[in-house]
Amino acid sequence: MDGNPTFLSCPDHSPGRALAPPRVTPSSSPALVASVKDLYDFICSGPLVDRIGYTKEKVAESIDRWLRCGSQIARLFRLNELQLSEAEKVRIYHFYIPVFLWCEDQVTEHRAKYKEGDDIPPLVIGVSAPQGSGKTTLVFTLDYLFRVAGRNSTTLSIDDFYLTAKEQNELRDRNPGNALLELRGNAGSHDLQFSVETLESLTKLTKEGMKMKVPRYDKSAFGGRGDRADPSVWPDVEGPLEVILFEGWMLGFKPLPNEVVKAVDPQLEVVNKNLEAYYNAWDRFIESWIVIKIREPNCVFQWRLQAEIAMRADGKPGMSDEEVMDFVSRYLPAYHAYLPTLYKEGPNGSKPEQLLVIDIDEGRNPLWGS
Repeated sequence: MDGNPTFLSCPDHSPGRALAPPRVTPSSSPALVASVKDLYDFICSGPLVDRIGYTKEKVAESIDRWLRCGSQIARLFRLNELQLSEAEKVRIYHFYIPVFLWCEDQVTEHRAKYKEGDDIPPLVIGVSAPQGSGKTTLVFTLDYLFRVAGRNSTTLSIDDFYLTAKEQNELRDRNPGNALLELRGNAGSHDLQFSVETLESLTKLTKEGMKMKVPRYDKSAFGGRGDRADPSVWPDVEGPLEVILFEGWMLGFKPLPNEVVKAVDPQLEVVNKNLEAYYNAWDRFIESWIVIKIREPNCVFQWRLQAEIAMRADGKPGMSDEEVMDFVSRYLPAYHAYLPTLYKEGPNGSKPEQLLVIDIDEGRNPLWGS
């Protein structure tokens, strides 16, 4: 889809029925009507429309909602919604809005399970996606759309639960010679008890007046090696909370037989053992899942490089190109070992109706599912 996307018609699930055109107000000018119809056709050509359960009729019925979300995203990113590039239109109408509408449906279904007057815990939506694939921007956008729609939401990353710099050095010293545990990233480099306490507390923010701070991690500390941010800069989250967007590069990874991981990289054996504790620490809290699927793990290097260049351009200390190569090489064994199972089986405990798998290309745009 990079630069020259091929748009395909969205499937019609109602053969023989005439499709209702997008609804427009009587005062709309001919030019506006034409542009809305063009946008409707563009939306229907996207690869996620069918996957989120939308037919052409449903898109037509909800076209005002798509337009409203499009305007909100354009405002968020300071774009002129009347002069969007093709790439911007794809990102907004083929990716961000369909994912948000799916998430909205998940929240609605979650809340419908409870009776009036019940304390309704927030829905935890897990976003599992490789580094650099755009998950942070996606989650940022979803959080914004939830808030402008009147839903109180918050974001959390598995990065927020990394060990402190001091604890990470101790982990490295306990595993001499294991490059996979020398720096932050792999299973074993997170404070799982801290993450359980944080998630449990967040899911109890069901009433007005409840409030807590959520942790943050500073990736730029110690020359890009990172450290947990000082609690004074942790953001406050207030109840009642409806949505928690929880993202991470290894969310949903499952331990594999030892011989499988050793065949990928012998250093993975201890990482694989560490992974056994992660379901109870993270995945059991997640009810709905978004899995961003990539075709080739090696593209993570280029994406990570772009992120570090952007960080340096913002005046923050970041890793050099050589350091990025070294850093990413410590993640690649886990990608090669665990992604195939994640893509084939889905995360532990996930249900098909609460799992959205999104194939993306090297430009981070959604593809038709493989």
